[in-house]
Amino acid sequence: MNTAPIGIFDSGIGGLTVARAVFERLPHESTIYFGDTARVPYGPKSPETVRRYSLEILHWLLGRDVKAVVIACNTSTAHALMALREASPVPVIGVIGPGARAAATATRSGRIGVIGTAGTIASGAYGRAIRALRADAIVEERACPLFVPLVEEGWFDHPAAELIACDYLEPLRAGGVDTLVLGCTHYPLLKPLLQRVMGPEVRLIDSAEETSRTLADALGERALEAPADAVPTHHFAVSDDEARFRAVGSRFIGERLSAAEVVPLG
Repeated sequence: MNTAPIGIFDSGIGGLTVARAVFERLPHESTIYFGDTARVPYGPKSPETVRRYSLEILHWLLGRDVKAVVIACNTSTAHALMALREASPVPVIGVIGPGARAAATATRSGRIGVIGTAGTIASGAYGRAIRALRADAIVEERACPLFVPLVEEGWFDHPAAELIACDYLEPLRAGGVDTLVLGCTHYPLLKPLLQRVMGPEVRLIDSAEETSRTLADALGERALEAPADAVPTHHFAVSDDEARFRAVGSRFIGERLSAAEVVPLG
């Protein structure tokens, strides 16, 4: 049994959907969440820059004695997962592998859609991960950059959000996908809207839920679980703009964020 915290990080606020999934699946585990709000977004940045930022955050989390690290950012997972695993003495889990496995299992026709930031889609990471599991899969990937600001404005069901979603998703609907991977941690907050646009027959894959399941398995395999009577603590840190993180972040975790430490990196 191990009461050390789990480290979770993202380029900003969206990774809180992963944190919430971890809270729900592993209620006895403590966490430390870092949002790189000074340098968000990661999507348009080069792979080299994303790796450098991600390694800086990893080393900060390791300095807080975490027992595992979750990369709650699709772009960082796409560009930095291998580098972080090589640099880390503790398990490092990304969000792409779990989402890809769930999609490969869920699809009936083998036609799978993936939506994400420009950086995640340009990396092709989801397509490679899905086809490694199911060679006959036809993967249609689509960048949806406007979804992030819509979520952070709280426009989950706004008419403008629906118009944008219809435009973004039309090629995927026309392509006949039966499974859609939400390849950005902001997107689960748009689930009802996305389901309505795609239709009830399309299965939506939430990488946050799948990642929490993979984390639970990894802790169990290594006997790193916290004891059942542990009282968890959840610490939040950001690299800038703590007030906005608390205000917007509350939408992601479903409760008020009372405080966040400011930790400038770089």
